Amino acid sequence: MKRKLLYPIAVMASLALALTACGGSQTKESAKDEKSESKAEAGSKAEKTDASAQSGDGLVYWSMWEATEPQGQALKEAIDAFTKDTGIAVDVQFKGRTGIREGLQPALDAGTNIDLFDEDIDRVNKTWSDYLLDLEELAKANDYEKTANAGLIAACREVGGGTLKSIPYQPNVFAFFYNKAIFEEAGVKEVPKTWEELDKACALIKEKGYAPITSDDAYILSSFGYHLSRINGYEKASQIVKDGKWDDPSVLEVAKAYEDFAKKGYFSESIASNVWPAGQNQELAAGTAAIYLNGSWLPNEVKDIAGDDFQWGCFSYPAVENGVDGIEAANFGAQVLAINKNSKHAEDAFKLITYFTKGKYDQKLSEMSLGIPADSDNKEWPEILSSVKPVMESLKTRYPWAASAEDNADMTPILKENFTKLCGGSITAEEFVKNLQK
Repeated sequence: MKRKLLYPIAVMASLALALTACGGSQTKESAKDEKSESKAEAGSKAEKTDASAQSGDGLVYWSMWEATEPQGQALKEAIDAFTKDTGIAVDVQFKGRTGIREGLQPALDAGTNIDLFDEDIDRVNKTWSDYLLDLEELAKANDYEKTANAGLIAACREVGGGTLKSIPYQPNVFAFFYNKAIFEEAGVKEVPKTWEELDKACALIKEKGYAPITSDDAYILSSFGYHLSRINGYEKASQIVKDGKWDDPSVLEVAKAYEDFAKKGYFSESIASNVWPAGQNQELAAGTAAIYLNGSWLPNEVKDIAGDDFQWGCFSYPAVENGVDGIEAANFGAQVLAINKNSKHAEDAFKLITYFTKGKYDQKLSEMSLGIPADSDNKEWPEILSSVKPVMESLKTRYPWAASAEDNADMTPILKENFTKLCGGSITAEEFVKNLQK
């Protein structure tokens, strides 16, 4: 059964502190003394606030970001304002991707005091599902969904087994990103909506001396997953991969499509040897390749290489002939924030989540990271993502990460090795299938 969301994708201002001033006249000495006392009090309050988080009186937040990343910087700014406005201390620990993926579950199992944490929507709701607090009542009490991104909230409920256990932020979509200037030079007037149209566009681009499509070891398997899910729908595609049904005719159909593109020279000459981030940095951003299947975080990652004059375009993975799904289906989601079911400060943790994902600081996070805002009231998207917005808003069916291709962990390296060889032209479609069957 296809995963259909009920809504299409459509994507708090800080509180002011009131300061009271003492009336009457003051001498310079008394004013100076009061100023010194005020500084001392402020310092003492800050020390108590930091200590309160460590002792369990405040919040402990484990973040997937590095403190030096734009996301980390924006969240830290929001945390500082939150503590100033509410008096609630927050001990934020920037763990980075590796740190949180390897360290969070052991820490939770050991009973470490962690109130909230974040990561990818699927990892949080599937890998760490046993640790999550049900947020339905908190969301209802705070009227959270009034301005939330309806499609992403629906996605969170879907991956949460029908219950809201996480709150989305930093929305993203996985699609084809392309160089508009190359499309214009090659005479490609409209983005491809079908595989046949992509074939024609690639032929025009190749004639102008560019590599039509590039990829690398980090993302190449998503191409296989997308094509398999376009043919079958995600559920059947996932079952094929999980059960190793490599004799299913759709597997050979995918392989034939990519063998054909390889024979026509549509892939970068280095696609079989590209190690991330070679495809995005040395080819797409450098202007030698036109198209790259990646996430909406890509423009931010390569902005220093691509430069301000790079013309970003985006289109959904094309439909295939007689396929179950079309361009309305994609891997989209978000990073999400979740509350530890054992937290003693769930209400305060939800307040912080709201602070991150609504109003001023959601907009600031979008601006600083060149990302998509989560609050539907924040209408301004970074200009660099203007072509992503119509794609995001058109989606109705959600694929999980890699659209089925990585649903069998034991087969992932074998599938990646052989699909890479297929795109590189060193094996045929039939050899690809036979290698998987072995």
